[in-house]
Amino acid sequence: MTERKPIRKKGEPAGASGQVQSLTRGLTLLERIAESSGGVALTGLAMQVGLPNSTTHRLLTTLQRLGFVQQVGDLGHWAIGVRSFTVGSAFLGSRDLISVAHPFLQRLVEQAGETANLSVLDAAENVAVLICQVECRKMMRMLAPIGSRMPLHASGAGKALLGALPDARINEILRTTGLARYTPRTIDTPGRIHSEMVRSRKQGFASDDEEYTEGLRCVAACIYNEHRQAVAAISVSGPRLRIPDKQLVHLGSLVMRAAHDITVAYGGDPRAAK
Repeated sequence: MTERKPIRKKGEPAGASGQVQSLTRGLTLLERIAESSGGVALTGLAMQVGLPNSTTHRLLTTLQRLGFVQQVGDLGHWAIGVRSFTVGSAFLGSRDLISVAHPFLQRLVEQAGETANLSVLDAAENVAVLICQVECRKMMRMLAPIGSRMPLHASGAGKALLGALPDARINEILRTTGLARYTPRTIDTPGRIHSEMVRSRKQGFASDDEEYTEGLRCVAACIYNEHRQAVAAISVSGPRLRIPDKQLVHLGSLVMRAAHDITVAYGGDPRAAK
């Protein structure tokens, strides 16, 4: 049988051979198995990666011996093994959101020209908490101490985090916290909050138009984990004078891109970060 040309992943040298080629093929098989639901047959797996059955079986046997894959069910389909879970869990345990996000915050400041922030949800107190900030260099800029707490219904980051929750949970939070007014522009009725959530989900980012601090505007989007759960919000904040209406969509696109890229770098599901 003539061996079919295997799939070459982006960045892999065209002349990869020997052990490097075997490693590449083995990892590609592992990825395809991980993407399957309930296991995959040998022949189907071989077709996916463009290898003959014999080569595929030899690689799978090696991965099985090391515990990375296993055969399951009466048909002997191939599935992820416990060793893959162990390695993956080690990555999850080593993730440091601030370290992962910081370079993207810096890039966002350069692109937007305004201060970039990283906030998380305090589910016990129902507030957004600032955990990292990269300041812009302009004389007039948004400044807040790390650990600052912001209302979910009146801040950009808070709205983004609130919008990522189920409606039933949003209602529970609004009943618990109330809708305090911080400025004349604060949204203080449940109906308008829900309308804001619908809008932010549709456009992919939330905004605060002088609703928490007069003269300050903010645009924010969520960062997600592998379960499509929002773990943080990244935002850009600055004076309303520098963020007119025509700038909001542009800043929103920059924030969404940063949120997507951090989600990927963090090992989250990029499909959740639109």
